[in-house]
Amino acid sequence: MGRASRGGGMAFSVARVVGMLLGLAPGAQAGEAVLPTVEVVAPTPLPGIGIPRDRIPSNVQVIGPAELADDRGATLLDRFESRLSGVHRNEVQGNPFQPDVSFRGFTASPLLGTPQGLSVYQDGVRINEPFGDVVNWDLIPQAAIESITLVPGSNPLYGLNTLGGALAVRTRSGLRDPGGTVELSGGAFGRRSGEFGYGQRLGRDTGLFIAGSGFVEEGWRDRSPSDVKQFFAKAETRTQHTSLGFTLTHANTDLTGNGLVPASMFERRRAAIFTHPDRTRNRLTMITMDGTFAVSDRSVLSAVAYHRRLSTRTLNGDANDAFEDGPDDLAAGGTGLDIRTAVHNRTATTQRTSGATVQWSLSLAAHELSVGLGHDASRSRFEQTSQLGVFDGSRGVIETDPAELENALAGRTRTDSVFATDTMRLADNLHLTVSGRYNQTRVVLNDAGPSAPALDGSHHYRRFNPAAGLAFRVSPQLTVYGNVSQGNRAPTPIELGCADPARPCTLPNALAADPPLNQVIAQTREIGARGRLPGHTRWHAGLFDTVSKDDILFVGTTTSAGYFTNFGKTRRRGAEIGLSGRAGQIDWRADYAHVRATFASGACIVSENNSTRGTSTDCSPADPANPGGVVGNDLIAVRPGNRLPNVPDHSLRLAIAWRASDAWRIGAEVVAFSSQFVRGNENNAHQAGEATDLNGDTRTFLGSGRSAGYAVVHLNARYRPTRDWELFARVANVFDRRYTTAGALAENPFNAAGTFITDSDQWTRETFLAPGAPRAAWIGLRYRFGGPQRH
Repeated sequence: MGRASRGGGMAFSVARVVGMLLGLAPGAQAGEAVLPTVEVVAPTPLPGIGIPRDRIPSNVQVIGPAELADDRGATLLDRFESRLSGVHRNEVQGNPFQPDVSFRGFTASPLLGTPQGLSVYQDGVRINEPFGDVVNWDLIPQAAIESITLVPGSNPLYGLNTLGGALAVRTRSGLRDPGGTVELSGGAFGRRSGEFGYGQRLGRDTGLFIAGSGFVEEGWRDRSPSDVKQFFAKAETRTQHTSLGFTLTHANTDLTGNGLVPASMFERRRAAIFTHPDRTRNRLTMITMDGTFAVSDRSVLSAVAYHRRLSTRTLNGDANDAFEDGPDDLAAGGTGLDIRTAVHNRTATTQRTSGATVQWSLSLAAHELSVGLGHDASRSRFEQTSQLGVFDGSRGVIETDPAELENALAGRTRTDSVFATDTMRLADNLHLTVSGRYNQTRVVLNDAGPSAPALDGSHHYRRFNPAAGLAFRVSPQLTVYGNVSQGNRAPTPIELGCADPARPCTLPNALAADPPLNQVIAQTREIGARGRLPGHTRWHAGLFDTVSKDDILFVGTTTSAGYFTNFGKTRRRGAEIGLSGRAGQIDWRADYAHVRATFASGACIVSENNSTRGTSTDCSPADPANPGGVVGNDLIAVRPGNRLPNVPDHSLRLAIAWRASDAWRIGAEVVAFSSQFVRGNENNAHQAGEATDLNGDTRTFLGSGRSAGYAVVHLNARYRPTRDWELFARVANVFDRRYTTAGALAENPFNAAGTFITDSDQWTRETFLAPGAPRAAWIGLRYRFGGPQRH
């Protein structure tokens, strides 16, 4: 866990906050009163006066500037996995900027089809994209990050999609961080990266900060290059009672993620590609304006307004699902044999989002109160085309037919919110926090494609989410807490357009006129304790239990197809334990998390590549657990207690760093995760071998339906010969461990030599896996000029 006392994120001193509101730097003038330093945490995404950490009834984690400095050479996602207890990163897409990030069994992912359950903020603006609630990690300006905060649970103050937690990124400032840095690094996989940042005070009350970065990599798998360019600028000014800031974020990225591969192709990790290409290009521009006004020394008015435009283009080479349906119709002029084994699926998505939030915070003797209003509106335009072709010798697609428009969908969303929170002092060492948020969401779909007006529709969702928690400071070294909270997520346009199990969608997407979905409601209960031990040791321990009703899950039917469905109830419960400390020149930390993520009700879902599909008499069309009375031979019965896919039960992080001198720091870390069931094995019953369904059809299935557990060791080092120069290095997967991080059951139409099998009856049904990266090393140089000394 990050040490809030070192600053960053939402943890800073009361003295600093008061100084900011008064336009003064604490202790900057002779004779000025210096307030005692107390760690505080902002209870909402917008800045306010803040709440002392001992009064917060949850285990908020912070990665501050010092921790970011210690992780030179690591990517943003590396830091999530190594620094945040309970976080799991899987490589479903196979690109360093496109992983799924899971916390307590809830996920934030850039991929449509992944159940989204975490909200992500940048400087008070929610950056989950409106079309599918996805999070594009490549668009967060890494060179501008000052801190990262993880707020656990279904905290309603963080708005929609906060089912399991919220990630909040705070960016750097010319007023807080004057001076400049230039950094260059490179190494394995042809990686070359550079970044710069420069902050400048323009007089006492005005500041400017700019940052930029470039990242180019060939990738550790064949045909997997990445090209990421980011730019960030912030101008701000303040007077004695006000502050005003303008921020520009721009990113231009081109990513290739080769996705899952069959276990039969896994031996050669670098060449392990199922089909190609798989490219995603993002173009983002976001403008933000924020401000605060100190009504008094106890009252602050804050606001943020933003406009965000994102253009996304994808190109995916896939197997032609229609090939398996049989030959062309000779009577219609066909050849009698469909040789078009492959297809290029292209999508073009444009999303425009605007919004504003206003918040008033008041600090009284026995109350810390914040109330606010929020408004967010978006317009999305989605188009998909397909172009049939054939596979070449490398399983790349050669186009043979002209492109055809499959779908065109326009979506509009609007969410209006009212929220409030109050931390009440019941006694000097006992504080009660109550909060709530009312969300009203409208989603409108307009079909502009060949199926028009089949997708047209208007959907309304309303929900009030409450929360309450107690924090009891037993002593200066021990605080215990407990809380109950509730959050919700409204279905997105893409989910509403792909919810019919009888008509699965090809992702990135082929849409169909589908039934509406219910909004997801998650309720979390949590108890825990935190404190200090002799010898600069901090610790925390907690238990949590989250029950979600109508969880929106993506059920895969083929390698690239599936549908969204509400699933009665799911449950995620577990424990989190952490220790960190310093002994002389040694810093160390250890974190363990247990997450038992299960289905809490039964259902019948489509999973044609599961060895038990069509073998259960529980899934008749009249069965109440059968969604929509689906008729077919590809159903599996999911029962309460079955594990959710791609969620490991156990995770462990160990880290140690030796500060050999003022110039040298050498560190090592271990991240370990237990095995997990893959998508498509929701009933946890899939087995390798032959299986016969109720109709007497026998098929062969390969793979266990699980992704094995693993442990990976990383090394890092920093050497600072002078105040301004720093050399750093990082070695990932030191022992070159072969491992997988996630998986899915799917059909493989290729033989062992990678040649397409024209007889679809001979296609194999396998466990597809997400391979982890092999051993790699990078080295870099950083130069700092101007500004105060940084550690």
